[in-house]
Amino acid sequence: MFSENEIATMVEIPEVMEATIAVRKEFIENEVSMLEISEHDFLSLIMMTPAIGMALANGSMSLFEELALNKLARKMSKGGYFLKVDPVAHAMKYVMKNFDRWEGPFYNVINLCMNSTFDRKKLLEVRSCGIEDPIKCLARDLMEVPYIFVRFLSILILNDESDILGHRSISRVEFDKIKDVGNKMNISEVPAFKSFLNTFEVK
Repeated sequence: MFSENEIATMVEIPEVMEATIAVRKEFIENEVSMLEISEHDFLSLIMMTPAIGMALANGSMSLFEELALNKLARKMSKGGYFLKVDPVAHAMKYVMKNFDRWEGPFYNVINLCMNSTFDRKKLLEVRSCGIEDPIKCLARDLMEVPYIFVRFLSILILNDESDILGHRSISRVEFDKIKDVGNKMNISEVPAFKSFLNTFEVK
């Protein structure tokens, strides 16, 4: 996931700030009128969308998954909320209850952030290394893409980019959700994303 400083940098991009404010206004009007959440923290909430979607992929969310999401929320929140209610974690509960409604608008902002931080066309120009071992292939492919893309890739299901290079066993439902997220983020045709998919073992 992104660090607090990375979120702070992205939210300062004028078009990202504008989109974040607009979606936050709609969210507060429709979900929780008394919610007090900064632009920084609301963008952090938006970046939680892929992880929330993955946690909900099997139809319900376990306590372990909810605790893991709360940990991610605290990592990106502006300032410390160790002994106070974290605004991202608080707002996340409303997203979980009405995920189908907010998934689209939130992904629109994520795509805007991606468009504002790297050139998508260059990602398509990088051809996969073709190494047979999927982990080694992904490692080589990630060296050819911008660091910020690796950070965006890490928000799919992982806590941080250091976990990307490893074999993972997941259900068919979860794997299909990852591919769906790839479509929503407009990265399904990126060679590095395809290499990433090859590191999963579907149960």
